[in-house]
Amino acid sequence: MSRTLLGIYLNDHLAGAMAGVDLARRLARNEGEWAGNGKLERLAEEIEQDRATLLEIMAALGEPVRRVEMLAGWAAEKAARFKLNGRIVTRSPLSRLMEFEAMRLGVEGKVAGWRTLRARAAVDPRLDAAKLDELITNGRSQITRLERLRARAAAELFGAGEDG
Repeated sequence: MSRTLLGIYLNDHLAGAMAGVDLARRLARNEGEWAGNGKLERLAEEIEQDRATLLEIMAALGEPVRRVEMLAGWAAEKAARFKLNGRIVTRSPLSRLMEFEAMRLGVEGKVAGWRTLRARAAVDPRLDAAKLDELITNGRSQITRLERLRARAAAELFGAGEDG
């Protein structure tokens, strides 16, 4: 099978989306009560839907899913759990902050991907520009919500003006 640059690009984003869904689920499970009001559960559902939408876009463009990239994304997310964070057996308070930062960075990358596809929509009728505009708007909302939670976690962990 030939590999197009667009196919490689989309598969890389799909690998990131797979890792993002796993991280979003873990955040919802571990920090849902801390965040309150089902915020993280809703965010995880949105991120899962975005992954499904990316799969639909790939199908519309005729770009196959490459299992190797999916496995790499899965492995990277699992490996990230073993970072040194000051605790071995129990969850570190630093984990919350680091995971919010990682989640925010992932969503920033996702929005960049939607923007790239939005630009291509001008020359590719298989892409729905209005749907991509909606995905970009939703992604910006996710970034805003994640930043609020990240800032709160940072303030609780390190306090205002402290070096930690």
